[in-house]
Amino acid sequence: MINEPVELVIFDCDGVLVDSEVIAVRVVGRLVAELGWPLTEAEVIEKFVGRSEAANHAMVAERLGEEAATVFDKRFRELHALAVDAELTPVDGLPQALDAITLPTCVASSGTHEKMRHTLGRTGLYERFEGRIFSATEVGRGKPAPDLFLHAARSMGVDPAACVVVEDSGPGVTAARAAGMRALGYAGGVTAAQRLAGPGTVVFDDMRDLPGLIAAYQG
Repeated sequence: MINEPVELVIFDCDGVLVDSEVIAVRVVGRLVAELGWPLTEAEVIEKFVGRSEAANHAMVAERLGEEAATVFDKRFRELHALAVDAELTPVDGLPQALDAITLPTCVASSGTHEKMRHTLGRTGLYERFEGRIFSATEVGRGKPAPDLFLHAARSMGVDPAACVVVEDSGPGVTAARAAGMRALGYAGGVTAAQRLAGPGTVVFDDMRDLPGLIAAYQG
């Protein structure tokens, strides 16, 4: 049981800060169907959400071949960027939650830095985290491995046991637990609450509740 007060809040990006997972699920579903691998929305969420671009590329390549995976990568970036520009917003309640959180924060995402500059910049959130943004491209293994969260904690000079991770995916909460960190699983997005539940994890569905949940760790 981790009893240390929280010193650092580590945010995932997609689905936690920006409401982009709905876009990503829609785009992925369309692309894999066009390439010959029809999946339901639930299957797309289970297989793709929370994982790095490299992991998703490898999965498509294993199923459809390397050429198809390369097409998938290119088309996903194009279609995702267009949809982000047209419709992306912060997660509901997130800006207010950030205003109320006084602890140090950072971002640790499966997305690339380029993608986060686009999504966080488009929603006016980039400057809130600039200089404290970490990507799975910086570590050897993406989520569900703990590498990215441990890298973020080390870079911020905080012990893993004093960190809490805000995540919205199964791989994300698994990575937080593997890193020895507490997790707050946000179930207000595309991932069902039961896929987030587990040891050391509090599941919630309204981002406005986040400051109070973090404060509860301070005793």
